[in-house]
Amino acid sequence: MSHAILDLVNQVMSSPWLYVALFGLAVLDGFFPIVPAETSVITAAVFAASGQTNLALVILVAGLGAFVGDHISYAIGYKGAGRLRNKKAFVWARKALDERGGQVLVVARYIPGGRTATTITMGAVRFPLRKFTFFDAIAASSWAVYSGLIGFFGGMAFENDPIKGLLLGLGIALSITAVVEAVRFFRKRSQRNHRELVGAAQGAHRDS
Repeated sequence: MSHAILDLVNQVMSSPWLYVALFGLAVLDGFFPIVPAETSVITAAVFAASGQTNLALVILVAGLGAFVGDHISYAIGYKGAGRLRNKKAFVWARKALDERGGQVLVVARYIPGGRTATTITMGAVRFPLRKFTFFDAIAASSWAVYSGLIGFFGGMAFENDPIKGLLLGLGIALSITAVVEAVRFFRKRSQRNHRELVGAAQGAHRDS
C-alpha cells in the first residue's frame, strides 16, 4: 500500500503540471484558507532534495500565487467594507494597523487563519494599495522560502525515504506554528493582566 502511495506521489511530482497546481493552490489559499497550500509547497520541496522537482521554481510559483491570492482577498475586503465594519476582526485589525502598519501583514502570514482575515480587513479599511503590495511582496516571498526550505531540508535528511522527509517537514512547520500561537497567547494574557492591574490601581486611587 505504501509503495502504491509513493508511486502515485512520484508521478505527481514529476508532472510539469505540478507548478501550475502549486500556483493555483497558493492563489486559492489567499481567500479560501482551508486549501492546503503550505502542505503542497512543503511536499514538492521534499522531492526537490532528490531532484524530482526544482526548488527554486517551487518557491517562485508559490510566492507568486500567494501574492496574487492576497490581492484578490484585499479586493474582496475593499468591495465588502460595509459588512465588516462592526465585526471584531475588523476592529482588531484596524487597531493593529494603526499601531504597526503593514508589518501586521508579514506577521499574520504565519498565524493560522490570520492571513485571510488580515488581507480582507486591509482592503476593507482602505489600506493604501501601494503599501499593501510592498508588504505583501515581503510576506508572500518569505512564506514561500520558509515553506520551501523546510520541505527541502526534510527531504535532505531522509533522501531515500521521502515520506519520512515529508513528515519531518510538516512536523517542523506545525512546531513553529505552535510556538507562534503560544507566544501570542502569553502576550495577550500578559497585556490583559497589565490592564487589569492598571484598572485596579486607578480604582484604588480614586477611592482614596
